[in-house]
Formats: sequence, structure tokens, C-alpha cells
Amino acid sequence: MSPTAANPHVSHPGSLLSIHDISLEQISSLLALANDLEAMPHRERMGRLDGRKVALLFYESSTRTRTSFELAAKSLGAMTTLVSDKSSSIEKGESLHDTGVTLRALGAEAIILRSNYSGAPEVLARCTGLPVLNAGDGMHEHPSQALLDLRTMLKRLGLSESLTANTLNGVTVAITGDVRHSRVARSNAMLLPRLGARVILCGPPELCPVEALSVTPGVEIERDFEKALSQATVAMMLRIQRERLAGLDIDTGEYIAGYQLNAERLARTAPKVLVMHPGPMVRGLEIDSAVADGPQSAIEEQVTHGLAIRMALLDRALRPETNA
Repeated sequence: MSPTAANPHVSHPGSLLSIHDISLEQISSLLALANDLEAMPHRERMGRLDGRKVALLFYESSTRTRTSFELAAKSLGAMTTLVSDKSSSIEKGESLHDTGVTLRALGAEAIILRSNYSGAPEVLARCTGLPVLNAGDGMHEHPSQALLDLRTMLKRLGLSESLTANTLNGVTVAITGDVRHSRVARSNAMLLPRLGARVILCGPPELCPVEALSVTPGVEIERDFEKALSQATVAMMLRIQRERLAGLDIDTGEYIAGYQLNAERLARTAPKVLVMHPGPMVRGLEIDSAVADGPQSAIEEQVTHGLAIRMALLDRALRPETNA
């Protein structure tokens, strides 16, 4: 048993609960590790976590995040088990605490958690003492997505991965759509200004409230999508999260007219902008297929970078002494 498992009130050094938990120096090391793991011969990479046990605890549905974490773990030689709320005692009302300590008792050495409750990763980390990786908690954060988005930007913009407070000077990132419910937007708005980026949040008041400005200093709100787009180096589009829209009156036709990133708007307003989207996309709503599949799109690359980043996060989680 690790020291942190013996004393579950001590945060494990391999955990990533919030993007605030990781320094620029640590992110630089993580990016370098991701590069090394990608380039490593298969047999050598498989030996990194050979025989280690990783639990994926998913209270919400997921394709990209769950699959990339699972493939990342297996690419390093780890064994994985998926625990979902539809196929476990969670459905019977078991608490997060009891599920976590049960997984630890069964030999799990790290837990990847996606939960519909903000703050759930902190609870799990405290009660188990294991390294916990936050794969999205409620409307709070999604730190690994922010890291893979950063790697995508650095690669496509040809910028150094040895990060400083000035790495993204001159880069403007317009994040448009359902900012209110987006943990991706929140984590990116927390991270990117630390590197010198200007972040513009864009959307109608129902989806992009002024309270979003409290995320971090230096973040702006712009209601006019074309004005935001014309200033952007990167246009990050967000899905309209219909499952979280109870009580909000959103006219789909008006939203498409005002905020959809389509080929005509892109060519007229921002012909050189880098297009990103964390997925899943709703084609024909926030983005059209010509843009999503076009040459300015880095959406598929984001998924690929996600695998590398999550390999590095798992390696860091289970080999903290070698990644200090």
C-alpha cells in the first residue's frame, strides 16, 4: 500500500483533479513525456506499466475520453476495468466513497473518474489515497482535455513546448457555444491565460453568462460571433448540451444563424483560423461538415493528441518517482 493509501487525506502526487494542480514546468515535462511515449518502440512502451491495474469509473457516457484513457493504459501495458453506473452497484445507490474503496481493495492502483457531480474527483482522491485523474466532473473541469487542446495548438501553431508565461503571447482563442455548461471551456479558460493567451468567450447570454468572467482574470465576453471570430487565432466550438438545458429557452434556428461556424462565415471572417472542437460534435448545429472536415480543422488531431496526453498522465500517476 502506498503512503497516500495509508493516509487517504494526503493528495497523491500523481493525481490531476484540476488544471490549477499542475504548474507550467510540470506541463512542459508532461508534453515532453507524451512525445517520448509516442516515439517509443511498442515493446518498450508496454513495459512502462506492465501489470499495473487501472479502474475507469464512469458515471456519465463518453466515447473519446473513456476510450482514449483505456487505450492509453493498455498501450503502456496496464490492465483496465470499466465500471459504469449502469453495470455496477452504483445503480443500486452505492456511494462514491464505497465504490472507490472497493476498487482499491480489489487492487486498483489508479482511478479515472467521470462524474456528473462537481468536486467528485477530490472526494474520491481523499477517500482512497490513490492517484485520481479527473475525466470531467459536472460543470466544473476537464483538465486532460485542456492539456490535449494545448498540445494541439502548440503543434499546429509551431510553438515551443517548453512553456513560459509568454508562450501564447499574441494568440487569441475564441471559445464559442454552451460556455455555461462546459467544463472544457472552464479548464481552457483557466489554463491558456497562464501562457499569455487572450481568451474570448462567445455565445448568447443564456449559454455564456457574465458569471463566466469569474473563471480567471483576462477572459473576455463577446456576443457578436463574427467579431470574436475575426480576432481569433483559434476558434474552439462547443456542443449545445441539450441534456443540461432544462429551463433555458434556446431557439435552434436563431442559434445557427448567430453562432454556427460554417464554410461561408469562415471564409469571409477568419480564413486562416485554426478550428477545434472537443467533441462530440452536432454537425449542422454549432459547426457544419465542410468546416469540421476541412483543412483548417484540428478536430481529429485533438483526439490523437488526447491518447498521447493520457498516456503521459497515467505514466505520471503510476510512476511519480520517475516523473518528478
